Amino acid sequence: MTEILGAADLSLMELHEFFYSKNKLELSASSEHRIVDSRASLEKYLKQSKTPIYGINTGFGALHSTSISAENLGQLQKNLVMSHACGTGDEIDTDLVRLMLLLKARGLSYGHSGAQLITVQRLLDFYNLGITPVVYEMGSLGASGDLAPLAHLSLPMLGMGDVHVRGVRAKGSELESLYRLKPIELKSKEGLALLNGTQFMLGHGIWACWKSEELFQKANRIAALSIDAFDAKLEPFHPNLHKIRKQPGQLRVAEEISSLLEGSEISIQPKKHIQDPYSFRCIPQVHGAVGDVLNQVQDTFTRELNSITDNPTYFPEDDLILSGGNFHGEALAMAMDFLCIALSELGSISERRIYKLISGVHELPPFLVANPGLNSGFMIPQYTAASIASQNKQLSYPASIDSIDSSAGQEDHVSMGANAATKLKRVVMNVQRILSIEMMVACQALDFRRPLKSSEAIEKDYSEFRKHVPCVKEEVELHRLMKAAEAFLFPKES
Repeated sequence: MTEILGAADLSLMELHEFFYSKNKLELSASSEHRIVDSRASLEKYLKQSKTPIYGINTGFGALHSTSISAENLGQLQKNLVMSHACGTGDEIDTDLVRLMLLLKARGLSYGHSGAQLITVQRLLDFYNLGITPVVYEMGSLGASGDLAPLAHLSLPMLGMGDVHVRGVRAKGSELESLYRLKPIELKSKEGLALLNGTQFMLGHGIWACWKSEELFQKANRIAALSIDAFDAKLEPFHPNLHKIRKQPGQLRVAEEISSLLEGSEISIQPKKHIQDPYSFRCIPQVHGAVGDVLNQVQDTFTRELNSITDNPTYFPEDDLILSGGNFHGEALAMAMDFLCIALSELGSISERRIYKLISGVHELPPFLVANPGLNSGFMIPQYTAASIASQNKQLSYPASIDSIDSSAGQEDHVSMGANAATKLKRVVMNVQRILSIEMMVACQALDFRRPLKSSEAIEKDYSEFRKHVPCVKEEVELHRLMKAAEAFLFPKES
């Protein structure tokens, strides 16, 4: 089994396989040694050092010049966690909290944070026992780390805050009686090690990468189905066109679409029109660009997954403590903003195909229903898709170009990466819904192409979909069918 905690680099796919498995988080012997040795070296360093060290024997942020006595170093770290737990808004999903626990444990396992072994082990206990701290969406500026969310993640380790235990809400103070998990007594630097880091942003971004890969793959298959449903031409997918453009995503999408439609009776029948609308003709150019952005973003998050974002950072091999800015989430914020824009475009072009499919052209009935007028058919699902697509455009305003002064000017430039993360999550779910509507509409249009058949691959997708979402022959509650379509196309992982 791949070691999740430790020095070995991980891919996003390896992390995905582990996260959705039933495997437990365990520290390897080498990880334990690194953590124990790092803590021992740090304590020795602190005893010998006569100089102020940020966040260890000083206050935080604008209070960095305030010295803290040796007997208060542990209380300082506890106070830090309590005072910074100022999140608000909606609670984030428990799956995202579990991912944050894993990522925080991984970050501390490198041995550059000076955390106690028991502290790291408690994160593992929470993960393995299904204990998820209550963490709120709002409160992080995406620099100085995800302070408020990570404070809420850490509170239950100290016997405070709230948790979910297999669907039941409980107090952090109840964990000792429920699981014999005594509150941890933090030592010097530990509170800072728990709160400094990008794990809120990173968790959201990794989840978004996983989901975006799924969206991208299914968007291509749904688009191929829509091409035949619309009786669109295959000429725009000829490899010669894409070889001369040299964009890798474009080439890949054109090849995939051509492969999916190979053997289609509909695609080879003579066409009465000369060119198709851009939403069909330019699928390789648009979907391909989205795929290229996704690859770039995945690279950024893979690097972050294998990085240390603590501050200050301890280098025991050099007997050195360095205070820097690895907690700053600019790289993640920009990447998430870019992905947000790309996914918005994936949803936008999907909505345009929906619009064309219901427009009563290419020998399709208006709104894809018998007796249009008496029946409105698929008129309003397009409204819904248009509303969602428009919201995505509003959400695509970059969070990373914003900043605000905090901590009395000490933290004078922040990434707003947490805001980029939460709005990206909304866009991901929005695109999922648009694609589900396109699938429903495209299958309905394909019914009007009978007896002609599409390709074997497309007919298989159609048949599987029809087991869950029937053809609409008269007015029905389309909301129920839309929910069924989404549940079929995007089942929840467990």
